[in-house]
Amino acid sequence: MDTKTKLKTILVEELNLEDVSPEEIADDEILFGEGLELDSLDAVELVVLVQKHFGVEIKDMEEGRPALQTITTLADFIDNKGAA
Repeated sequence: MDTKTKLKTILVEELNLEDVSPEEIADDEILFGEGLELDSLDAVELVVLVQKHFGVEIKDMEEGRPALQTITTLADFIDNKGAA
């Protein structure tokens, strides 16, 4: 399973997103606000889930804000940090 697919599955299952399946989430879907409508509590939980499932730590908002924009930006962040 590639990083994007795994992220989509984690979002739906771990954040209990209703009325959406992993397949319905676009790679460029905005995670917060208008897109998937995640909120600040979801952001905290997502940071924990990224560390739990991928072993990648998002240390602060300066690092996290650009990474947590879309599925693609988060997957790229995980792939780059995981390779380091």
